[in-house]
Amino acid sequence: MKLLVDNNLPPVLGRGLGALFAGRHEVAHIKDKFGRGNLPDVDWIEALGAEGGWCVLSGDRNIAKKRPSREAFLGAGLIGFFPLPAVMSLPLHRQAARILTLWPTIEATALVIERGCFELGISGSKLRQMS
Repeated sequence: MKLLVDNNLPPVLGRGLGALFAGRHEVAHIKDKFGRGNLPDVDWIEALGAEGGWCVLSGDRNIAKKRPSREAFLGAGLIGFFPLPAVMSLPLHRQAARILTLWPTIEATALVIERGCFELGISGSKLRQMS
């Protein structure tokens, strides 16, 4: 699995996940992959779509909910995982713990679908598809 962590989550989270899963998954923060953090959404969405096989962990739920970004995201064949606001408000160590708790479900989802947007909730072990 290839996972991009976007600007709404700290670079240390992306780097930590990358170190934890090195050799098994490619995980990168957007600043590390693209060299700058203020890249317009449509630019990194198109770049990841062109490479293929990418998933995104993002705190920006507008990407999954609002046009035209949702259309671009799904059109690029990306799979997005979007923590609910309750998860985003947690301290970093608890955000990381929540993501790691859901990691097997994230992996399984990335293996079986081609594109989609999913919410990461504050509890439970399931993801909810965003409409």
